[in-house]
Amino acid sequence: MRRADELLPEAPKPKRGRPPKAKAQALANYDAGDVERPAGERWVTMSNALTRGAHGLTLAEKRIVASAVSKLDSRRVLPPGEVPRTRITAMEYAETFSVDMDTAYDQLQAAAKQLYKRSITFYEPAYKRNGKPLPPTMVQMRWVGSVKYQKGEGWVELAWWPDLLRHLVGLKAQFTTYQLQQASALRSAYSWKLLELLTRFQSTGMAEYTIEDFCASMEATEKQAADFAKIRTKIIEPAVKELTEKDGWLIQWHPVKAGRKVKAVRFTFMRNPQGSLFNEQTA
Repeated sequence: MRRADELLPEAPKPKRGRPPKAKAQALANYDAGDVERPAGERWVTMSNALTRGAHGLTLAEKRIVASAVSKLDSRRVLPPGEVPRTRITAMEYAETFSVDMDTAYDQLQAAAKQLYKRSITFYEPAYKRNGKPLPPTMVQMRWVGSVKYQKGEGWVELAWWPDLLRHLVGLKAQFTTYQLQQASALRSAYSWKLLELLTRFQSTGMAEYTIEDFCASMEATEKQAADFAKIRTKIIEPAVKELTEKDGWLIQWHPVKAGRKVKAVRFTFMRNPQGSLFNEQTA
């Protein structure tokens, strides 16, 4: 089992994206209901609350979940009781993430054994009590209600956890969306998670997270969370480096201190317009 900070084999660098006008046209023509569209034309969309959460996945598992999420129609409101099932094949996994078929088969099989056990932890706004705001409510749930893997056929089928679906479909506001292909070359779950955290604020180009929230979202270990030097060298710097090299990000960051203690991490960033495939809705 690979850890979140463990690298997978290097993938080829992604091709340059379409010119801005072509991308705008592609977004205008985007059909979220077409699950057979190429991976380069699929978008991963989830609520902002879920984006900030601790996803509890290895990189290979995150690839499978993101591939499956990208096949959902995030705008569609599901009828009561409907639970979508989403299938990922070894062929499409290999093509999307530039791995060989043997690796694709191995990672699908390993994920089938572990995904049902994985849980998400995130926070939702709480109601007020006696006119005073309450702290956010911690929510824990599974990603899936069941996982099927057909040995020899090379596919995984996920049945989503029912309570999770409101964070994936029927979304009209407070959600983050990015193109699956943008993450396909990443080899660290930390890089992927930072991509998601920054994408939430793509329109402003600035994001600030308390050190507690950042560590929780990045799933830092207890030793890392207790020592900012480890957060810097094991999480932030490698993730920033990979996003800069593979996805054209320009990122500056610095710790926000109260006295000598780091209380938050602030990022200012932008992406090369020639490579920007991100979109965000926060209205």
